[in-house]
Amino acid sequence: MVLFPPASSPSPPPPSLSLCVLLFLFLLLLIINSRPSHSRVMTGEGMDEKGWRRLARINQQLQPKGIPSLLSPSQLESMPTLGVGLPALDIASAFPQATPASTFPTSVSDYFGLEDLLSPEDVALRKRVRRVMEEHVAPVVTKYWEKAEFPFEIIPHLASLKIAGGTIKGYGCPGLSILSHALVGAEIARVDASCCTFALVHSSLCMSTIGMLGNEEQKQKYLPSLARFDTIGCWALTEPAYGSDASSLNTTAVKVEGGWLLNGQKRWIGNATFADIVVVFARNTQTNQINGFIVKKGTPGYRATKIENKIGLRIVQNGDIIMKDVFIPDEDRLTGINSFQDTNKVLAVSRIMVAWLPIGVCMGVYDICYRYLQERKQFGAPLAALQINQEKLVRMLGNIQAMFLLGWKLCKMYESGKMTPGQASLCKAWNTLRARETVALGRELLGGNGILSDFLVAKAFCDIEPIYTYEGTYDINTLVTGREITGIASIKPSASGKIKGFTASQK
Repeated sequence: MVLFPPASSPSPPPPSLSLCVLLFLFLLLLIINSRPSHSRVMTGEGMDEKGWRRLARINQQLQPKGIPSLLSPSQLESMPTLGVGLPALDIASAFPQATPASTFPTSVSDYFGLEDLLSPEDVALRKRVRRVMEEHVAPVVTKYWEKAEFPFEIIPHLASLKIAGGTIKGYGCPGLSILSHALVGAEIARVDASCCTFALVHSSLCMSTIGMLGNEEQKQKYLPSLARFDTIGCWALTEPAYGSDASSLNTTAVKVEGGWLLNGQKRWIGNATFADIVVVFARNTQTNQINGFIVKKGTPGYRATKIENKIGLRIVQNGDIIMKDVFIPDEDRLTGINSFQDTNKVLAVSRIMVAWLPIGVCMGVYDICYRYLQERKQFGAPLAALQINQEKLVRMLGNIQAMFLLGWKLCKMYESGKMTPGQASLCKAWNTLRARETVALGRELLGGNGILSDFLVAKAFCDIEPIYTYEGTYDINTLVTGREITGIASIKPSASGKIKGFTASQK
């Protein structure tokens, strides 16, 4: 007895209304675009770009429904020639009326003849660095900035300048004056602030720490290869919980037989992802003071990962560093670092360099804007002919003269032994503040091209933001100066929220 009828294949469902509509539209499109025959449409002959785009859109909607492609391979291949999926035009072709920053402009920002303040040796060094940056770095740096990748191809060119180590004498280092060292940084920053930051971390922080606070054996071991850029260095002070409050580090150093065990985490460390050696600061658990250590790449327990999604200094490979029971032999403890005051000796030099970095950035922005206003025409005349543009250009130029003079005087005070921490902080704070204004004016002058990295200004506009913040934020630096001029410290609030000598009831 048959209880159930024999199974049979189900009838296919009727086509959906939406599918019918799509097929109808496709047929209608073929009729509309006939020039003059159906066969010519099917080969694409006579169909304009709008028709192709409609056809491609319908084809994409049909594909998920299992309908074979309505376009032949030859038609699909011909679509890019009609503007579908074309790569962007090269900037020189898309906007031939102005020269992009890959061809860097002549330097025209020294309105007051401030180069007269420099020695012939300084001028020659400055020109040598400028030539290398313009010829070898400017043509390639924008694409790396866009991809947030480091341009390792520029390292041999930087090495050829023999500038690493700055003021350090011997060990393959150039033994520059602090002013010469600062001028080098400004010239690098004129073309690209990220490259300058890379060099600053490598030279003014890592190498300077070893040169100033390392023993003779450490200097002989590490400085020569760092000076040649055969090895790359970085400097790890900042932590996730302690940025401006850098002296309150959580990373610990525990003394064990033959060395030390480091545990903790660092953040925002430039060059971290590819550095060969890292100068790490940690709290000695026995003395509760800050000590310094040299950590080699590949040491067990050491890990560095890249910080993503930055809007500025995108070339700089800032990283998070995690250390778990990282063993450091006694020979790699920096014997000259026994408190945070020793760390400040390095920061005093690097803060001078950071004060010069925005000078270089603004010089580059001004040079680009000056050329752009001469080349770009609107209303039948160069943009430079407009009064409002001249006013902005003059404000930018005035800022650069003042920033340069302040930086020059700071270097002279350092060389004479008269510079104070407050003076260095004021110079860094004020120069970065003026730099923000200058690059913003430059962005306005370039109009729509002011948001394209091809013309440098947009890149500089973004890059100046982290410079405004790192090596002491604007606010922290002003408070360092404020403490020095008033004698009253106001950086750290009272833990209880109360201010000594003042109560909330007082009016």
